[in-house]
Amino acid sequence: MESLYLLIPLSIVLVFLIGWVFWWSVRSGQFDDLEGPGYRVVTDNDDPPAAPPGKAKSGAAD
Repeated sequence: MESLYLLIPLSIVLVFLIGWVFWWSVRSGQFDDLEGPGYRVVTDNDDPPAAPPGKAKSGAAD
C-alpha cells in the first residue's frame, strides 16, 4: 500500500511529461512532412557533386 503513495504521483508526472513532449514536437514541426524523407531516399542522386568552377581536379599527375 505504501508503494502507491510513490507510484501514483510518479505516474501523473510521467503522463504530463509525455504530454508536454508530444505537444512540443507537434508545435515545433516534427510531424509536418512525413512522406518527404521517404521520397528523398528513393530519388537520391548517387553522383558525386560537380567541382566548383575555378578549381582543378586533383589527380595523380603531379
